Amino acid sequence: MSLGNVDQLMSTLRDTIVGTVRRDGPDLSARQFSIFLICYLEDGPHTVRGLAQQLEISKPAISRSLDRLAELGLTKRGPDPRDRRSVLVRRTRPGALFLADLRRLLAAGQKSRMPAIQATETATLHSIAV
Repeated sequence: MSLGNVDQLMSTLRDTIVGTVRRDGPDLSARQFSIFLICYLEDGPHTVRGLAQQLEISKPAISRSLDRLAELGLTKRGPDPRDRRSVLVRRTRPGALFLADLRRLLAAGQKSRMPAIQATETATLHSIAV
């Protein structure tokens, strides 16, 4: 991946984060965002213990973040029927709507950059052909 592509990805990331801050909705920390995305983009089940291992942070740190995500309605916790000592993290409808909103913000950020991406690709193809 070229430096130009990385810069374009960083700009899309910036625009997406700015979009989440500007809209009237939850404002998540990087840790909360990470946990949310893992729970919604990766197959589960997700447990406090598993998230702590995956992110290499303490279980209390995961629990605090999950408290906030639950407070916002983005996740909920419940007992694991196979292991009563374990807690499962579950998706919610508001969380799915939040993820859909994130996807729209990302798509808008990428769409606004398409002319720049196409110009870069055209210049690259031209330099190869010459």
